[in-house]
Amino acid sequence: MTLRHLRTGTGRAAAGAIALVLLLGACGDSDSDGSGGGKDTRITVAALPLTDSAALYIARDRGLFKKEGLDVRIQPVQQSIQALPALSKGQVDVIASANYVTFLQAYEKGTLDVRILAEGVRMAPHMMDVLVPKDSPIKTAAGLQGKKVAVNILNNIQTLTLNAILDQQGAGRPAYRQIAFPQMGPALEKGQVDAVHAVEPFDGAIQHDLGARVLVDGGAAPVQSLPISGYVTTARYAKQHPDAAAKFRRAIEAASAVAAQDPSAVRAELPKYTKVTAAQATSLGLPAYPASADATQLRRLVELMRKQGLLKKDVDPSALLVK
Repeated sequence: MTLRHLRTGTGRAAAGAIALVLLLGACGDSDSDGSGGGKDTRITVAALPLTDSAALYIARDRGLFKKEGLDVRIQPVQQSIQALPALSKGQVDVIASANYVTFLQAYEKGTLDVRILAEGVRMAPHMMDVLVPKDSPIKTAAGLQGKKVAVNILNNIQTLTLNAILDQQGAGRPAYRQIAFPQMGPALEKGQVDAVHAVEPFDGAIQHDLGARVLVDGGAAPVQSLPISGYVTTARYAKQHPDAAAKFRRAIEAASAVAAQDPSAVRAELPKYTKVTAAQATSLGLPAYPASADATQLRRLVELMRKQGLLKKDVDPSALLVK
């Protein structure tokens, strides 16, 4: 896996990615599980090429959607925020690997009445890392204060979790720069940023290609096991299609159980929807795949967001979970 492959394989322009969702959301693609369902059984899912989406592909390839009578169509996007307009318009039904921070903020602002169908992943050691060039003078987390650090989206899960880690260590915060995951390696190589906060599979690619060094384990305490992404829909969809929503949740939870019990199942899926080879997949740091959504764990995320000013009002996560 090289940075060039990741850039060309997943680094499409945002406009092109969301256009694909908008154009094809209602008509499906070759990622269908082939069950040929009707209106209430066909579900279009926008998904990122990250380890967060593994349960979606396990469910597809192991026939778990088909077992539930669902016809699931998968459309790729590069940032979950790209699919927000399509979700609000009903052109996609679900966003997989949806960054909770973005969607909780949209819910608080009243721009999108979101519901969580199932949890995606929780933080685990080295599922994402802060990387610096091998010859960087920055040797500790404290050295990041005031330095330029790339994150995929500003004021989101990466800044939230890294700030929490730095705060616990008594270290000052960096100056964040928004750079899409596929472009982080080139930005680091060219010296446009001092460090990047990269998630797998980009994390491993940057280390491999540039010899980049891990400065901070982004999945360490105090954010370990923190819920960070899920399968998000709208209140409207959940109300209008309760049976399909329940079936989708069951299939994802069954697939998440497989991922949790057998990490090799995740590693086998990654080459199918990312540019990771089978050999390279064996060394990637994987997130934790919860078997079911947990309002108590989601409350941790809400409280951390409020502490850092990313939420102004309290949000009850249990009210957002589709039962």
